[in-house]
Parts: sequence; structure tokens; C-alpha cells
Amino acid sequence: MVGERCETIGYHTSISGRRELSDKAIEPFKSVSLRAKKQNLASKIKVAAVSYLNTKPLLYGIERSDLANDIELIVDYPAQLAKSLQGGSIDLALLPVAAIPSITGANIISDYGIAADGNVVSVALFSQVPMDEIKTVYLDYQSRTSVRLAQLLLANHWKKKVEYKPASEHYIDYINGTDAGVIIGDRALQQLSNFDYVYDLSAAWKAYTGLDFVFAAWVANKELPVDFIERFNKANAIGLDHLDEIVAANPFPYYDLHTYYTDNIKYYLDSEKRKGLARFLAFIG
Repeated sequence: MVGERCETIGYHTSISGRRELSDKAIEPFKSVSLRAKKQNLASKIKVAAVSYLNTKPLLYGIERSDLANDIELIVDYPAQLAKSLQGGSIDLALLPVAAIPSITGANIISDYGIAADGNVVSVALFSQVPMDEIKTVYLDYQSRTSVRLAQLLLANHWKKKVEYKPASEHYIDYINGTDAGVIIGDRALQQLSNFDYVYDLSAAWKAYTGLDFVFAAWVANKELPVDFIERFNKANAIGLDHLDEIVAANPFPYYDLHTYYTDNIKYYLDSEKRKGLARFLAFIG
């Protein structure tokens, strides 16, 4: 009969006379398809970074290489990356280095990161009065590394005893008089012309220790496949050959990004950068 079901083979005859898969027969295939999608997503390595301008050259190659098929890329605040890596919700992050000791099984897997060998420009102590008049310092809530670096330098390099205040979202508005503040990232570049005194923290570190400084490195909380690490390292390098394209794609009137990407930020973590990182971790450990 028309519409008679043939349950033994999962077909039924349609009104047009064609034999078609029954709903019952299709259902297992739907389930398999959904499971496959979930398993594929679960098998992807979860990679997180911040969306600051200084990460654009590193993310350029990661987003455009075939590596993008094997990862789930997440962007967040620097401080939040550490919490996610600690909790295991991500596998790999461009992590502020002060958080490395708090990560179980932490392992730097790449030759690339965010570093400087002098003025970094985008991590500084901003003030309207000279250093000897500063009494209070607001600490940027976005990065533990910059906060620890500022505290270390104020105590040991500038020999200052100040009151520290946790920064609220609009704390920059309160930096006035004897109240200074640590500002990082794109916001720091935007504020360069708004304050009489800008104390670059990387330059101060260099003056204090004679060493380069690493702000962030690619840190995993577990062993990752060797093949993935090799491909990831190569992907990080791609953007460094496309800086003009990256600058053109990110109009920024506050500071010359080509200067920022070539003179201020150093992306390759050579032996000098790693010496500076080891010294900093020893200081805060």
C-alpha cells in the first residue's frame, strides 16, 4: 500500500511512489552527526589572548594559517586569562608572566610573546606631578604583571612608599594631583599626551636590572602535541612579515603603530628576554 512502512530496512514508500528513509531510520544519523560536531569542538585546542593592538602581529598568522582549523580562539582581559588557564577551561594562553607560578604544569611553548628591551610605551605610570611628589598609585585591574612590575620598581628602583588603590573602570579620570596610575595597553597609548609625566615601566626595569622584560608568553597548562607546537610557532611568525598590512588595517591616531611594532614591542623571546623573565619571576616568587 502507498505509505506502507518497511521498518526492517528503515524505508517507507512515499505518495509519489519513491522509497525514502523513514524518520526512525534518519534519527540515528542525526545523533551521530551532532556527536561528531561536539567531539570535533571538544578536540580543538582552546587558545586565548587579549585583543590589544600589540597582539595583532601574533594573531595575524594564527587566524590565517591552517592552524585555525585546529583551535578555538578566545579573547579576554589579561587577568582573566590566568583564571581560565587555572580552571582548565582553556589549554593555552598569551599569559601575563606574573601568573605563570599560579598555573599547575605551566609550560612556555613558543619562541614568541610580548616583550621589550627599553621603552615599551604601552605600560607606564602616569602622573601630573614628578615621582618624588606621588603619594597614591591606582593599579590597573587588567594585568597582574604590570601591577607587580610597578610595585617592584616603586619600592626598589624609585625607593617610593606609596598608597596603592585598586582601580575602578574609570580610574584614569582620578589620576590628578599626587594620585598617579598604572595604565596599560591601547589605553596607555591614548593617554600619552594627556599627562605631564609618563614613567615607562619597561625602561625603568632596564635601568634597574640591565635586562629586557617579557610581559606575556604563550603558556600551556598541559602537554600539547609536538606537531601542533611547531605549527603554532611558525604561525606566530607570519604576522611579523605583514606589519604594513596590519598597521593599515588598524587605524590608530594616537601613536605610530609601525614604530610600536618594530621599535617598542619585541616579539621574539631570545636568550636576553628569557634572562629578564627569569629575574622577574625570581623577584616576585
